[in-house]
Amino acid sequence: MVEGHSVHRVAASHTKRLVGKKFKASSPNGRFTDGATAINNQVFQRIEAVGKNLFAFFGPIKGPLFVVHVHFGMSGQWSVFDSNSEDVPEPTPTTRLRLEHPETGLVSHLSAMTVQLGDEALYTEKRAVLGQDPLRADADADLLFEKVSNSKKTIGQLLMDQSVFAGPGNIYRAEILFKAGVHPNVKGIDLGRARFDRVWLHTVELLRRGFACGSILTVDPDEAKALGNPRLRRYIYNSAHCARCGGRVVSWDVSARTCYACTRCQPLNDADAISQPKASPAKVFVSHCAREPLADRILQGPSKLVVKELRAELERRGLETKGTKAVLVKRLATAMDIDEPEDEQEPTHLPASPPLEMALSAEAAAAEKALAGENRAVEHIAELHPSQAAKAAALARTGKRTRGGGGKKVAGQVEEVEAASEAEEVHTAGRVVKLEAKVEPESDVGLGLGGRQRKVRRTPQTAQLKHTAQTKAGSEQTEAGSEQTEAGSEPVADSASAVE
Repeated sequence: MVEGHSVHRVAASHTKRLVGKKFKASSPNGRFTDGATAINNQVFQRIEAVGKNLFAFFGPIKGPLFVVHVHFGMSGQWSVFDSNSEDVPEPTPTTRLRLEHPETGLVSHLSAMTVQLGDEALYTEKRAVLGQDPLRADADADLLFEKVSNSKKTIGQLLMDQSVFAGPGNIYRAEILFKAGVHPNVKGIDLGRARFDRVWLHTVELLRRGFACGSILTVDPDEAKALGNPRLRRYIYNSAHCARCGGRVVSWDVSARTCYACTRCQPLNDADAISQPKASPAKVFVSHCAREPLADRILQGPSKLVVKELRAELERRGLETKGTKAVLVKRLATAMDIDEPEDEQEPTHLPASPPLEMALSAEAAAAEKALAGENRAVEHIAELHPSQAAKAAALARTGKRTRGGGGKKVAGQVEEVEAASEAEEVHTAGRVVKLEAKVEPESDVGLGLGGRQRKVRRTPQTAQLKHTAQTKAGSEQTEAGSEQTEAGSEPVADSASAVE
């Protein structure tokens, strides 16, 4: 499935290369003939991503505008070729729209499950039934929490419901809930504000990282190194054991999709097993089997810090460091302007998120996947034609430099992505991010942002978990293959009950 970060990458790329130009439009397979006729020689005014949906606007500046609604489905792509420097392949039986700009030599091919023509009312109608998109500046966490907290569906179901969370898919669901420490079977009405904030925080963080590097990479680089596998890409998705603690990962079907959870890192509390309008938040603690990075723990509140860390953070803030742990926790919570435990219903006030930036070009992202041994059936680059992705992969395997990579090899670009994704953690949206605003950027004391290797408890299970992308590719391809059957029935968020 083409997930939200990929759709936003297509929108960002086409904004730079296609918007502002008039194109000769045609429909090679004849399935978008009327639409192509309508937008032929019309100015491509703008393109907008909402979750897994794209909206392209064509027409005069003052309107009225034609709107082309695109939903890629399982394997769609909207590629761009420069006929001056590369071969343009013939359209395929799935190519619904071809755009040609003779003045610059740009040619674009669109293949997607849904390509629909309408006017601006079509955009308004579709937008109204889609949920909060973590990659959009207008995402409203308060409205989202209100919807989640009134739902009897589980958070595992809600994360895949595009009328609630617009953008995440099955891989993201597994990894977001794992990083948030929330079991997928916790009901929305029982989730509470504190756990919701963690879910939203990691939803924003991980999709921003995916946008930057073009892949679903959920493991923090420092932790991957500490776990002994710098190339580790995911914690629990499609895995038998948790990459962090070595615990058993269980799976079950939810709405015909496989849901994952680590039995140690995502325990299902007794209070969550029964629907309760107001569930008391669990007392947080420092987990020694599922060690979390200090930067992640401090975002969840001082209770997750050990005494040494509490004193270091208090000292950094110029505060008294004497007292029992309970006294230190309360003192730091006061300094951070939060409550321990948090008020479940306190509203969120979102800080402005920084602009989205691509750290890897589409070609470099495809090359990185190839070097990691990840099969394109798991996740492909929606900005590239299959021939372009194959070329980038071949160049990567032979050690050549990739086009659009700024003259750097893929390995160097991946290091830049890792550094960028670490820096992004302090900017992601969510209530707990208010804590970061008081931290001076010059200092990494107490927040663990200095890139030091963290010690992670190793177990016999983790010693055996030398996961590489090559060993996972086969099983991931099997999962992806089974999911292909859903492409034909994939809903396009036409109603408030839309689910991925």
